Amino acid sequence: MSASGLLAQLLNGLASASSLFLVSVGLSLIFGVTRTINFAHGSFYMLGAFIAYSSVDVLSPHIGFWPALLLAPLVCGLLGALTEMLLLRRIYQAPELFQLLATFALVLVIKDASLWLWGPEELFGPRAQGMEDSVEILGRQFPTYDLFLIAVGPCVLLGLTLLLTKTRFGTLVRAATQDREMVGALGVNQAWLFTSVFALGTLLAGLAGALQLPREPASLEMDMTTIGAAFVIVVVGGMGSIPGAFIAALLVAELKAVCIWLGVQEIAGVEISFSKLTLVVEFLVMAVVLIWRPWGLLGKPQALARSGGQPEQPLRAAGRGASAAWLALLAALVLLPLAFGNEASYTTVLLTDIFVAALFAASLHFILGPGGMHSFGHAAYFGLGAYGAALLVRQLNLPMEAALLLGPLVAAAGALLYGWFCVRLSGVYLTMLTLAFAQISWAIVFQWDDFTGGSNGVTGVWPPEWASQGAAFYWLALGVCAIGLYLLRRILFSPLGYALRATRDSALRADAIGIDVRRVQWTAFVISGLFAGLAGALFAFSKGGVAPDSMSVTKSVDSLVMVLLGGVQTLAGPVVGAAAFTWLHDTVARNTEYWRALMGATMLVLVLLAPQGIAGYAQALWARIAPKNKAEVAP
Repeated sequence: MSASGLLAQLLNGLASASSLFLVSVGLSLIFGVTRTINFAHGSFYMLGAFIAYSSVDVLSPHIGFWPALLLAPLVCGLLGALTEMLLLRRIYQAPELFQLLATFALVLVIKDASLWLWGPEELFGPRAQGMEDSVEILGRQFPTYDLFLIAVGPCVLLGLTLLLTKTRFGTLVRAATQDREMVGALGVNQAWLFTSVFALGTLLAGLAGALQLPREPASLEMDMTTIGAAFVIVVVGGMGSIPGAFIAALLVAELKAVCIWLGVQEIAGVEISFSKLTLVVEFLVMAVVLIWRPWGLLGKPQALARSGGQPEQPLRAAGRGASAAWLALLAALVLLPLAFGNEASYTTVLLTDIFVAALFAASLHFILGPGGMHSFGHAAYFGLGAYGAALLVRQLNLPMEAALLLGPLVAAAGALLYGWFCVRLSGVYLTMLTLAFAQISWAIVFQWDDFTGGSNGVTGVWPPEWASQGAAFYWLALGVCAIGLYLLRRILFSPLGYALRATRDSALRADAIGIDVRRVQWTAFVISGLFAGLAGALFAFSKGGVAPDSMSVTKSVDSLVMVLLGGVQTLAGPVVGAAAFTWLHDTVARNTEYWRALMGATMLVLVLLAPQGIAGYAQALWARIAPKNKAEVAP
């Protein structure tokens, strides 16, 4: 390890920090003003790279490289303004999580639109005109373009600082970040302000993508790999803080650079690969910062919104009619393999997936709806349960029955540990800490080759002979999931369930009447993790193994989408959402290459027409119809 090598890595880190800052500062501005968790922000970064590739390829011979390159962020800013006006403006009064669902649907649409326009291959852009060479620093060659990128970050920071402190627009943005309801009460045109900020944020994301093109190829994976890091930077720096985003980007990028420089080191006779930490270093930083300073390095505690979306409605137990309908559905599912025989083999496999998804979604709904604890990392407990059951079978040769009992306890232990930290936070900070812990768990199973199988996962985990015959495993999954859903529902109507909803509605009042808020939330967190682990254990046996993607961010988002599609404020919501999402995913993916766009468009339609979810919309529709029926019967 040489000093020149360290300097080269630090300079690389500074160049990466500039790109990361450009993406993150736009996301921070959008959240600070609109309070929207814009999951599609990484998609505009990806679009910036793709549009820059096309504009440079077509227009650079006529207008020059740099004007052609800088057209890309302008186009992204325009697309961002249209997105805000046509989509987000219609759902600002919906709960924040539904705005997240809408932006996630937009991710799917943009990804397939990019696939259709540019194809699946990586696209390599040309070298930056006038910056093709390199300079020598301490005997090492360093690209001139990277030095240019190092200067871009501070220049953008200075420009944004002047914009926000020296202009009326900046004053309004800073005021909206602190208290957007008061800004509206003072007569400011909030629609114009929100559109302008969204356009500025997406322009900065597009600029980051365009400037990254000479360093790396444009690809369809840029959106998801970028959005996670951008969320980390925004939270570590402090929501809405531009200097905080800059400091956080520097901190994360330089820590990664140092890890790469250290490589593999032997400490106390143990070899430690610091380079592998680059997969998770930003999430470790975020976890430490949120535990130490929950509102970020330069952030401030969030002001409470005076008006938001729809208030949470009380949960109601199913009436006799609804109970009879659920029992009839259960009986029909039990009899289905007997009625159709071998013809139902594919249907039973799909229904088994739906059962597992329903239990997984219901476990998230347990803390999300009644508990008010938003989680981006619920797949951690699903994956821990799956890995726990699989490793118990492979390493200890335990039977499936024992693994199904003990595997979920591994997930509950993870929830017990992570939940102790998570319940000390609230709002978006709680959400981001759950994401951090999930990514840390994913990195461990991804890199622990000797124990978890690394990227290959654990294979060869199949049910015993008695459960492999005919529809036996289908019935087992149906029974386990039905019991799990029933127990979760019973807990919600127990004293613990009522206490949990009290902590959601008003933690201060709950504490005043003697409820231990943190203990109730922590208990709920562990119960939720236990049932997610049970779903994961069933998943491992249904698929014959488990891989790291079972606890990825995408898996967590899938569970969140299921709950939101079905309806957060209904007990049937997670079951209906899981069935709709799994069936839609299976049906669409088998019939078109552009299944993401069709799924995203379907989600957008549901969000716009039924923001309360499928089950919530059905309940509301029935509530309007039922009084009419009673009125007709009364005479």
